[in-house]
Amino acid sequence: MKHVLWFCVVTFFFVACQRNAITGRKQFTVLVPEAEAQSVALSQYKEFIKTNKVISTGNKDADMVKRVGNRIINAINTYYKSKGLTKELEGYSWEVNLVEDKQINAWCMPGGKIVVYTGILPVTQNEAALAVVMGHEIAHALAKHGSERMSQAMVQQGLGLGLALALSDKPAATQEIFNTAYGVTSNAVVMPAFSRSHELEADRFGLMFSALAGYNPKEAIPFWQRMSKIGGASTTPNFMRTHPTDEVRIAELEKIMDETINNYYKPATSN
Repeated sequence: MKHVLWFCVVTFFFVACQRNAITGRKQFTVLVPEAEAQSVALSQYKEFIKTNKVISTGNKDADMVKRVGNRIINAINTYYKSKGLTKELEGYSWEVNLVEDKQINAWCMPGGKIVVYTGILPVTQNEAALAVVMGHEIAHALAKHGSERMSQAMVQQGLGLGLALALSDKPAATQEIFNTAYGVTSNAVVMPAFSRSHELEADRFGLMFSALAGYNPKEAIPFWQRMSKIGGASTTPNFMRTHPTDEVRIAELEKIMDETINNYYKPATSN
């Protein structure tokens, strides 16, 4: 009986997996369809904006964040159109905000709601490094990492009902899963919600998006070196980490750096 149950579970996950149009990887996101994820994201985003201090336009840092975000968004729209993937951006109503918060963090929700925390700006130090961070966060959303992670968490917690039913059945628990999956409420240092594979995938496509926007992707290396100094040394073995070590991340970025520059980077005259 146990073998039959496991067979059914494995079969369900296999059948339920869908191939992501941009990454090409199969994902289990069936419990959190994109349209529902965007709807919940919008509600959570509005609540977040109400309860946090948004830095107004006219402030040089806020203007920089919006400028970088808009350049990346325009580059993504152009790239998706060139690949015949415009439909993948349906429901995206992009918005970029800088929020007053000492956390070293940033995130992008399904539907394109992007928030950068003021605490990360001393680490990015320049627009190109900021573009690396924002490209990374946008890549998480476009790769549907949050939906994938949330679907898995809902199964683990016995909420295999679909997002809408889970919200009505256990709204507090489901909203907590959502916020954790998208890194909205975490106090951890930068991009806390995702696994090693998600992080490296977001690094790859985020680097590409920032390059397409005309920002020098090489700024990713010193940025992560600065992050490494902030994080300090750790004795945790690499295989036990939920995220890649900074050394692994930097090494993986260096592997794809030349390809990214050759295929996607066209320096902007204003950069």
